[in-house]
Amino acid sequence: MDFALLIISFIFMIIGLFGSFLPILPGPSISWIGLLILNLTSAVTINYWLLGITLIVTITISILDYIIPAKGTKLFGGSSYGIWGTNIGLVIGIFAPIPFGFLIGPFLGALIGELIYNYKDHNRALKAAIGSFLGLLASSFMAFIICVIYFGLYIWMIWQYKTQLF
Repeated sequence: MDFALLIISFIFMIIGLFGSFLPILPGPSISWIGLLILNLTSAVTINYWLLGITLIVTITISILDYIIPAKGTKLFGGSSYGIWGTNIGLVIGIFAPIPFGFLIGPFLGALIGELIYNYKDHNRALKAAIGSFLGLLASSFMAFIICVIYFGLYIWMIWQYKTQLF
C-alpha cells in the first residue's frame, strides 16, 4: 500500500510542477496534495507544522495567482476596465481552443478592456496589456518556485525514510 501511495504522490508532484505553468491546473495545490498523500504512508511522517505552513503558503499563492496579473495591469496604468478585462481574459483563455490561450487571454482582455474605457489611447491600452502579461508571468514563476520547493521537500522526505519505504 505504501508503494502505491508513493507512486500516486509522485504523480501529484509532477502534475503540480506542470500545473504551475498551466493556469487550468492549480500547481501548488496539486503539489501540496502530493505531500499530503506522502504523509499517509506508514513509513513517512511529515511534521504537522510543516504540512500546516505549506498549506498556508499554498492558499496564499493560489490567491495571488489571480491577483498579480490584475495588479500588473494597474501598475502599468490600467483602469478597472483593464483589470476586469485581465480576469475575464484569463478565464476565457484557459478554455480557449488556441495554443497558449492562458497567456494570450489576459493580454487581450486587458487590451480590449482599456480600449473600451478609452478607445483613443492605444498606447495606454497596450501598456496595461503588457503589465497584465508580466503579472501573469510573475505569478506563474512564483507558483513554479513553490512547486519546486515542495518537490524538494518530497525528495528529502523520501531520502530520509528510504529504508522504511523500500
